[in-house]
Amino acid sequence: MTYRTLPYNQSLALLTDFYQITMAYGYWKERVHDKEAVFNLYFRKNPFNGGYTIAAGLAQVLDALENFRFDPSDLAYLGGLTDSHGAPMFEQGFLDYLGEMKFSCDICAVPEGTVVFPNEPLLRVKGPLIQAQLLETLLLNLINFQTLIATKAARVCSAAQGQPVMEFGLRRAQGVDGGLSASRAAYIGGCESTSDVLAGKLFGIPVRGTHAHSWVMSFPTEVEAFKAYADALPDNAILLVDTYNTLQGVRHAVEVGHWLRERGHELTGVRLDSGDLAYLSIEARKILDAGGFENARIFASGDLNEYLIVSLKLQGARIDVWGVGTQLATAYDQPALGGVYKLTAIRDAGGPWQYKIKVSDNVAKSTTPGILQVRRYLTAQGFQEDMIFDEQMGVPDEPVIVDPVDMTRRKRISAGTLYEDLLVPVFEGGRRVYECPAIAEIRDRAQQQLAMLHPTIKRFENPHLYPAGLERKLFEFRTEEILKARGLPA
Repeated sequence: MTYRTLPYNQSLALLTDFYQITMAYGYWKERVHDKEAVFNLYFRKNPFNGGYTIAAGLAQVLDALENFRFDPSDLAYLGGLTDSHGAPMFEQGFLDYLGEMKFSCDICAVPEGTVVFPNEPLLRVKGPLIQAQLLETLLLNLINFQTLIATKAARVCSAAQGQPVMEFGLRRAQGVDGGLSASRAAYIGGCESTSDVLAGKLFGIPVRGTHAHSWVMSFPTEVEAFKAYADALPDNAILLVDTYNTLQGVRHAVEVGHWLRERGHELTGVRLDSGDLAYLSIEARKILDAGGFENARIFASGDLNEYLIVSLKLQGARIDVWGVGTQLATAYDQPALGGVYKLTAIRDAGGPWQYKIKVSDNVAKSTTPGILQVRRYLTAQGFQEDMIFDEQMGVPDEPVIVDPVDMTRRKRISAGTLYEDLLVPVFEGGRRVYECPAIAEIRDRAQQQLAMLHPTIKRFENPHLYPAGLERKLFEFRTEEILKARGLPA
């Protein structure tokens, strides 16, 4: 079954920055709109000062592009915009062109759940200049956020060391779509469930939950509240114990657990949401075990993140399941990935490619020209290195990869080393040719990919730098183009 979210199954042509429309108009006016162009979407730095990133958001991209068009209401809106003199901003001929325009780009993308690294294209667009330009904002919006959240979730799940993590962030997420996208991406990154019921329906993610303090406060006593909840959901009796006195709440949960057991059911567990979680979980475990509920699990929540989870584990906390909300769904410590979308080649129809480069005083921000692909080399021990190369330049038998920022960091790859190319076709001539796997398969892919990384790359503090760079010929060409742009000798 395919799960889709609104509004991705309707036209999102106007989900863009205004300057994309004005540039499109300029291309049309200058009659260069049908030139063929190549754009690459990538990021420059792993988020959270980490050693890796998890690609996500492609499914929404594909849904959006299948429906990419300017409908009559879009054209009417654009037709009503005026310039500083009150005249129409756009000629009617341009609006007619947009109304008749059929999406026709070739797009290659990295499958969701893939581990990726800085400067590697997550997505490559080839097609009419005007169309490729109009896609920029939409693609960045859909890819940046989910990639960020999937990466955060992977870090949180890594900290939990195999214990289940529930995503609890909807109430503090950045709006409706922020919540839905975060739930989806968090599941891809490794969370086992979400509290977001709509995300469960739309994406097929398992939903989990307990009850709030208001439930306990609405009854005369805590025991009555627990008993009523257990009576309503006897096989999902996870009781929130910190409304009044946490350890007394655990004792009350044990009391209700015996009441449940007499009726043929078992206490699922208790949830701690505040206080000293290390101390309280240790003491709660003692009370549960003494009461005969060794299998009852202890759930914990309350502004958790990967660093707090690691700390709690080092303190010997007896927590079995982690509920992570605000810090995960909002990527609290880094609110944006910083992905960019850059023109790297252009040509007249049927003519030779002209490679393009944007130069910056900060070499890390200078772009890489070409029709780029990413090749990942691997052995039985895992992923070894990634090479960004230009499809037209090709790859020698024993390529050398060079760090685009530090030319002294380079590595030769032995002939015959196994590899896979990461960018795969998803649209050809505007026609979708790729069907996204089920979200559980994407989640499994992310776990398999992470398992292929050396543990030092996954640590939170000062992670080892995974070798990812430019093929040497491409690096040398890029360097020459930078020098040329600056008017310096090669």
